[in-house]
Amino acid sequence: MSLFLGTHQNKLDAKGRVSVPASFRAALRKEQSKENNPLIFRPSHKMPCIEGWPLSIFSELTNSLNSLDLFSEEHDDIATTLYAEAWPIDSDREGRILLPDILKEHANLTDAVTFMGLGTIFQIWEPSAAAERCKTARQKVQQKNLSITPQSNIKRIES
Repeated sequence: MSLFLGTHQNKLDAKGRVSVPASFRAALRKEQSKENNPLIFRPSHKMPCIEGWPLSIFSELTNSLNSLDLFSEEHDDIATTLYAEAWPIDSDREGRILLPDILKEHANLTDAVTFMGLGTIFQIWEPSAAAERCKTARQKVQQKNLSITPQSNIKRIES
């Protein structure tokens, strides 16, 4: 599985297109060569940003819906949150994607965007909001003394 790493800033053109960072495109080529699928873009339900999901990772996330009763209110609410504003988007030959207006509005995007790698997914932010998010996340990790171990356990660091 390829990872999306780093923070990258690009311009949004007049048509609403933006170039996906080269390192992200390389990660996507590895992922898409397995299935040749588009990326899934959706508004974050927690933050004012857009989430970019390889289809295989998005499918893993949505598989958990199968554990809920298809006709339950919980299933309906989660399915609506995940699918109703999700957009499958392919990039063009130059590695650009066309972001739908609803997604640009959710993230307050105008002329510049920041791509933030989050491992198996990435986010697209308005640049000043991205900088603030990084700062806040770093502060929270420090305040809570969080760390991650090689066994994939998150723990508090004892001082």
